[in-house]
Amino acid sequence: MSRLDKRDYYDILGVQKDADADQIKKAYRRLAVQFHPDKNPGDKSAEEKFKEATEAYEVLKDDDKRRTYDQFGHAGLSGAGAGAYGGFDGFDLSDALRAFMRDFGGGGGGVFDELFGGHGRGRGGPMGGPDLKVRLKLTLEEITSGVEKKLRIKHLIQCAECHGSGQAKGSKKTPCLQCGGAGEVRQVTRSIFGQFVNIATCPRCHGAGEIVEKPCPGCRGEGRIEGTSTISVKIPAGVSAGNYITVAGAGHAGPRGGPAGDAIVIIEEAPHEMFERHGDDVLYALPISFTQAALGDSVIVPTLNGSVKLTIPAGTQSGKLLRLRGKGITHLRGFGSGDQLVQIIVWTPTDLSSDEKALLKKLSESRGGQPPKADRSFFEKLRATFKN
Repeated sequence: MSRLDKRDYYDILGVQKDADADQIKKAYRRLAVQFHPDKNPGDKSAEEKFKEATEAYEVLKDDDKRRTYDQFGHAGLSGAGAGAYGGFDGFDLSDALRAFMRDFGGGGGGVFDELFGGHGRGRGGPMGGPDLKVRLKLTLEEITSGVEKKLRIKHLIQCAECHGSGQAKGSKKTPCLQCGGAGEVRQVTRSIFGQFVNIATCPRCHGAGEIVEKPCPGCRGEGRIEGTSTISVKIPAGVSAGNYITVAGAGHAGPRGGPAGDAIVIIEEAPHEMFERHGDDVLYALPISFTQAALGDSVIVPTLNGSVKLTIPAGTQSGKLLRLRGKGITHLRGFGSGDQLVQIIVWTPTDLSSDEKALLKKLSESRGGQPPKADRSFFEKLRATFKN
């Protein structure tokens, strides 16, 4: 989408131009939850709206970017460093999911309760257990190849002493008098608009429909206790921070024999000492000497799948991006991989001998040692170098 086709960021979030940071955050949160890909699987329209809302939020929450946008519009953000390699032209779903998780992916419920609710009860049955959210940090090497992980989790498990019933051996259960065994109670209210019926879980039996005469001493009538389990999770290649894997039935056990919730394994990315991820591409900074840049060279560079040979053309400028096709992250929903971009950094020596200084001085006095005149054509060539 070109800058001319882009919608106004304030219109996207539905806020006024004088909206404060809290209003912007609340507006984005509402839209992000509504259009999140995990709530709208396969819906390309919702995915685009999620990316669009995240892009608007990333600009308007940042004071410097917001000032630039207010003054120059979308054109002013070209090269501002928000998207893949300059501006928001490369802003993809992976970027959007990472931004969403960064600000709203904290533990303790919140936005994840809106995406992954706890398990309810069937009519006449016990309440199900809540989902368990587990965070799994992966390296870029694990992400690009896929991996199977065994995770030891702490959660509520079925009580072995009463087998989840919550009752002591030899005791009985009786129907709950408050709900008549239904597990839910109804409250009727009347107003000028008519009659409303509110249905809620019975507060006495907690949805079980039965009352335990003598609670199990091991779980105090809950039917579940704290415990640990080991689960196996297969992570496909190409996942991003914010993606999740559902392990059915591995969450908290429900009270008194209720079904267990799911374990939601949320993917996080560990920082890499050499590579920086941008979507399915990775960026690697390669320092070279002045002579290598001027004369060209063939060097060995690391990738996520081993080392490869890279040819540096003669006359390469500092900041130039060289592309290693197919050496990036494996695509999650398709064949192939992203690329590895190698950014050339020409290293300037700081500890020169007198002979070395004399040689460099002699070179600087020659025609080849003089930089070009800083005219319009020079700056156009320089911009082309950083775009490639």
